[in-house]
Amino acid sequence: MKLKQISVFLENRKGRLWKAMNVLATADINIRALSIADTSEFGILRMIVPDPEKAQRVLEKNHFVVKVNQVIAVEVPDEPGGLDHILGVLTQADINVEYLYAFVEKNEEKAIVVIRTEDVDAGIQALEAAQVTILSADEVYKI
Repeated sequence: MKLKQISVFLENRKGRLWKAMNVLATADINIRALSIADTSEFGILRMIVPDPEKAQRVLEKNHFVVKVNQVIAVEVPDEPGGLDHILGVLTQADINVEYLYAFVEKNEEKAIVVIRTEDVDAGIQALEAAQVTILSADEVYKI
């Protein structure tokens, strides 16, 4: 169960992040999760949205550079050690984690962790073998 993630390359200058958010808001696109990493010159905004293709279209129409990647969303107990187990499974399977970010479900005791591995299919196989709950796109979007 792969999830599509939008990655937007942003120049590190005033108003650029707001402009990306404004484009999505104007197009009535809800953001379920996001992460931003930056350097002195640019940032990478990563987002999970219900309609990645629409988000890509409207952002590109507004002169943003956008890439769609596949990631894995897993359910993790929102308690100490929850993430340790997930990362241990991937480490034992010799699967490199490129990055991850998380968000907490509303009114639940679970967190959702979005993971990008070098090999998404191998990551899914390892997590499934360890009986980790992998969420579908619909499950993530409705939360």
